Amino acid sequence: MTLSVVRTQPLGQEVGEDGAAALWAAVDLEFLALFDWSPETGVLFFPADHPLLGTPLCRVKGCVQTSVTRHLCSGCRFRWRQAGKPPLEEFADMDRGYWRQVGVEDCSVSGCRRPFSSWRRPLCSTHLAQLKRRGVTLEEFLALDDVVALPAFGPCEVAACHRYRDGVSPYCHAHRERWRNAVARGRSTEDEELWRRTTAPVSANHEVSLRGLPDRVVAEILYGVQARTREGIHTTQFLLRNLTNRLRELQLPSLTAVDPAHVSRGTRGLCGSLVTLVGRFGLTPEGERGKDVWNGAAFGHSGHLRFTAIHQSWLRTAAKEWALFSLPQRRGNVMSSIQDILNAFALLSESLRLQREDHGDDIRALSRRDITAFTNRLAFLHHSGEISVHRRVVVVRYVRAHLARMRSLGLTRPGQPLHGLPDDFAILAEDVPDDPEDAEAGKDLPAEIMRQICEQLPSLVGQARNGNENRVAVELLIDTGRRPQEICQLRWDCLKQDADGQHVLIYDNYKANRHGRRLPISQATAGVITRQQELVRADFPSTPTDRLVLLPTRVASPHGLKPITPGWLSGRHREWVRSLPEFLVHTRVEMDGLPVTKMVPFDKSKIFLYAYRHTYCQRHADAGVAVDVLRALMDHRRLDTTQAYYRVTEERRREAVDRVTEMQFDRHGKRIWRQAKALLDSEHARRAVGEVAVPYGVCTEPSNVAAGGHDCPVRFRCVGCGHFRTDVSYLPDLEAYLADLLRNRERIAAALDADDWAKAEAMPSDEEISRVRRLIKRVKEGLDDLDASQRAEVEEAVSVVRRGRQSVLLGMPRVRQPLPDLRPEGQL
Repeated sequence: MTLSVVRTQPLGQEVGEDGAAALWAAVDLEFLALFDWSPETGVLFFPADHPLLGTPLCRVKGCVQTSVTRHLCSGCRFRWRQAGKPPLEEFADMDRGYWRQVGVEDCSVSGCRRPFSSWRRPLCSTHLAQLKRRGVTLEEFLALDDVVALPAFGPCEVAACHRYRDGVSPYCHAHRERWRNAVARGRSTEDEELWRRTTAPVSANHEVSLRGLPDRVVAEILYGVQARTREGIHTTQFLLRNLTNRLRELQLPSLTAVDPAHVSRGTRGLCGSLVTLVGRFGLTPEGERGKDVWNGAAFGHSGHLRFTAIHQSWLRTAAKEWALFSLPQRRGNVMSSIQDILNAFALLSESLRLQREDHGDDIRALSRRDITAFTNRLAFLHHSGEISVHRRVVVVRYVRAHLARMRSLGLTRPGQPLHGLPDDFAILAEDVPDDPEDAEAGKDLPAEIMRQICEQLPSLVGQARNGNENRVAVELLIDTGRRPQEICQLRWDCLKQDADGQHVLIYDNYKANRHGRRLPISQATAGVITRQQELVRADFPSTPTDRLVLLPTRVASPHGLKPITPGWLSGRHREWVRSLPEFLVHTRVEMDGLPVTKMVPFDKSKIFLYAYRHTYCQRHADAGVAVDVLRALMDHRRLDTTQAYYRVTEERRREAVDRVTEMQFDRHGKRIWRQAKALLDSEHARRAVGEVAVPYGVCTEPSNVAAGGHDCPVRFRCVGCGHFRTDVSYLPDLEAYLADLLRNRERIAAALDADDWAKAEAMPSDEEISRVRRLIKRVKEGLDDLDASQRAEVEEAVSVVRRGRQSVLLGMPRVRQPLPDLRPEGQL
């Protein structure tokens, strides 16, 4: 038996000047052969065994249907449920006896071109009537000499159908029934012609009919599916069939004319993918330069650059020239960063358009006045809430720097777009607003939040596709403090060992264009990487390890060569954080005039990927890592960049000062401000200008404060001075000072070549040693009086206060604290 299909006018032969011919020429014949494609039939037959185009068959023995879920077709799944859901292996071997099949084939009589009645009765209606009259079996009937082949009735007149009619009706059997039902529902004969053009074909397994679609749409679909396959993207016949049926209803000339709102949610992604890939066909940088919207694929990037918001032609042309020059020089998220700068110039363009009579079109008429108007407009937008203070600063900086860059590129020369631009049309350094304070600091997460996040990490695996890769990526972000792009782009062989056997992570710093960077990591982190390497190796055994990535995406990556993207990881991480229960933190509040510790929900919006990098830096800074070492760990070029990551904000420092002030002591070890509810603003100001740091506390003696600590009348015998204050944050310094006093006393007592008066003068007094011991004891007793939650709060406040103090107490003894273990017990 042969497949009953209609031979029609070949597709792709008659094309106009709409670009379809070039698309047809770009479709490989070998690719079309995978579908048994023929221009005469216009039907795609998807190969069931292809890794990117096929859909697995039903596992039940003898069934030829495609599986939907649990490796069973819909019919077998229904029978499996009726049978009590036995093991799939046992059910798949059961004998069904009769297997339902779909599709239509020719009559079993040799040479007969009429479609058969059914799979049980594989004869056309005429031969079936003859069989019944003669009362013989099918085999006997086919062997009779007077049984002759009959001519076809002709093709079904539905445009999308590839079947033959089975009688005098203009339609095949299936469409005849459809039209009868349509008439019964109120369709008139005047609608019949439109119905013929737009109704869907009767499709069997693995079939997708492109008949009835404009020739350009057919070319776009074939080229788009070919491009998807080359990029490793899976295409199913179900989605493509739904899309082609909808396109046939819409009667549109091209995929680019499809409104996403007019297609179903399931097919919207496929349609967008085809439009994107077709839009990349024939792209060249030269061709994009003249457009107002650039497709990044022409320059080797994803995304688009839009110049449409720049109104003046001279500024838009200059922006294009600058963008063309900048594209190969940038790294990371290139298109996004360039578009951000273009948006800044769009604000300049909008200012010129609104505030000049010529709308800024006359380049020679511009002046310093227009720059002033622009900066004033930005101030207005900021105060009206349309842009943030940070955005205001960034816009002015961008325009200042890149307007100067355009001049350096020679765009002001004769014949160039900026020729005639006045010299005073430039932003000066004093035009740039002040930076918002602490723009980077304070993004680190508290240790108790990090512990809760680590406890919830196993739930990230089942959150979405690439679940295991998402979890490993987040673990590495927490452990290593690298940027999201650096983690996502890790190679499979990123784990190495130094000569001493210690593990190091090999990564690329894409932001600074520094490759092969080495970061020391712990054994636990190395274990995470090793387990992921084993999983990836098992999933992609045929791909060489030097080509594999550590975190491959499961979308469009059949060989494990494409990593997950930072955008994907960020989205899945955000969904995961939102799905988690509330994070509770200990917070000090005031109730009935007394400080009370309450468990307050933590703001989940503060938990994002880059916060882990800030937390990593803050964790090491709290442990006493020197700032120059920390700069190397963060892979920064400048020291001030690193310092911005752990700078103590005024809000956090004020809160910490309030906490430690509750445990402040005078020189006698007496608790002061025991009943303090909060520190007044004047007291905070006095701390800034009315006291000076001394080795193990603060001094409030005015003359000493004015001299910066170098005019002490009692020669730094602080524990005997009424102006001395200390608190719990100075406990390590007090202990170090006591040890120093005891050490000096022993050393002086052992000195041989010194006069008695000199020894007596230099010898630490017993009273001073006793006073320091008493202070240490009182501070520790105060800590012991606190419960576990209060003590944790005080310790956190101490770390904040001491961190802000390090720049003042250079060279003073410090206690190096080990990095806290954030992982749950028993978890690597």
